[in-house]
Amino acid sequence: MTLAITYCRAALGIDAPPVTVEVHLANGLPNFNIVGLPEKAVQESRDRVRSALINAGFEFPARRITVNLAPADLPKQGSRFDLAIAVGVLAGSGQLDGTELTEWELLGELALSGAIRPVRGVLPALIAARRTGRKVILPEDNAAEAALLDDAPAYAAGHLLDVHAHLGERDQPLARVARHPPQSVGPPAPDLAEVVGQAHAKRALEIAAAGEHNLLLVGPPGTGKSMLAERLPGLLPDLEEGEALEAATIRSVQGLGPEPAQWRVRPFRNPHHTASGVALVGGGSLPMPGEVSLAHHGVLFLDELPEFERRVLDVLREPLESGRVVISRAARTAEFPARFQLIAAMNPCPCGHHGNPARACRCTPDQIARYQGRLSGPLLDRIDLHVEVPAVPLADLAGAAPPAAEHSAAVRERVLHCRRTQLDRQGVTNARLRGDDLRRHCAIDNDGHALLARALERLGLSARAYHRVLRVARTIADLAGEERIAPQHLAEAVGMQPRQGAGPGA
Repeated sequence: MTLAITYCRAALGIDAPPVTVEVHLANGLPNFNIVGLPEKAVQESRDRVRSALINAGFEFPARRITVNLAPADLPKQGSRFDLAIAVGVLAGSGQLDGTELTEWELLGELALSGAIRPVRGVLPALIAARRTGRKVILPEDNAAEAALLDDAPAYAAGHLLDVHAHLGERDQPLARVARHPPQSVGPPAPDLAEVVGQAHAKRALEIAAAGEHNLLLVGPPGTGKSMLAERLPGLLPDLEEGEALEAATIRSVQGLGPEPAQWRVRPFRNPHHTASGVALVGGGSLPMPGEVSLAHHGVLFLDELPEFERRVLDVLREPLESGRVVISRAARTAEFPARFQLIAAMNPCPCGHHGNPARACRCTPDQIARYQGRLSGPLLDRIDLHVEVPAVPLADLAGAAPPAAEHSAAVRERVLHCRRTQLDRQGVTNARLRGDDLRRHCAIDNDGHALLARALERLGLSARAYHRVLRVARTIADLAGEERIAPQHLAEAVGMQPRQGAGPGA
């Protein structure tokens, strides 16, 4: 009887728990069995491994083979264990020297020819392996992901024979994957100067970018709501190296791979309004990240907000507060980061022209109320800025952009300076101020208290909205270069809040 042990990594959210692959060859009728909670794709690795070994020129042992994936109570999914199982069979049958296998972790799906195909979740596995001091052999097609990680213990292989030559014969060692941090060389972001008019909405977009505030744009069709939202990423600071790696890790789990041209650019996700709750926040029998996690450290844009199902929108409430998504299933719990900035756009009514002086609205009051009632109060209460985007006069559209129109580069400079001020003062953006930090950095004088008390009474603001106004006013003061929040800053912040009973953006 012969026993060989190799090592691999499972996938659980953005974590990669270790898996010990125990391969036991015993006498008896030829059989190949895999235990340790394998799902269908793992069970099918028996046929892939058998064909890969034979087609690569190795002998497949005609013995009773048992593969145990430990720990046995951890569910195993996917084809990532193929390479570890195949190497274990080779070592157990004496076709490969297994004395140094304790130093390695093996990831990869095997083709029937013995070629090694890419798998999902390579970055989390590499990060975990680096902490344990083990080296990792992975598919060549995953090398670009490994190159994102500093000092990655990664060695890329294209075929099972390459792995055998590296581990067994040691005459053709695999080259270590060198770090190659990509540079953002993608197309330039759309310019804010291309949006005609909408000075109030542009000001709100600058405030949202400066303080990382959530923003709701309300107006008739064709007024530039989507154009404004698409220009937000061009106003935001570049991703830090750690943030870019976190975003790349989520893409790796989703199987999307890195985007070298967008490495330091903040993600911008724009799901269609037919998206399900699982598509938005993640889930499934094998928990996978959703749009809110793919927008981590970036922007989630929801166009035609009331067209989303209400229960789908309400699942955003917890991620907006906590910055994470926890998906619980009977067998496991997966957690994904989801620290995103929400930008939403909507029409004021079903026909889109309620309050439009240029066109009459055809909707009844009940239709308008039902349409706006698709958005729950708790969700709207988590959106810091509610701004109207009115129709642009035809005379303005017919001419060229006015000379005074600011370009995104100029607005971005103010945003970057404002962000640096916030981080130096409190360590987080204003939108994330909570508790004692909120009271300390958003203190207001007696005149400010009096103004805010009147606003609370007239607008019917909640306690959450009260703190929301303070955070927005803090951002407005930072943009103005003021250390204290003045009444004019509070007044501007209050002007971007919804009035009680008037609907979003009113």
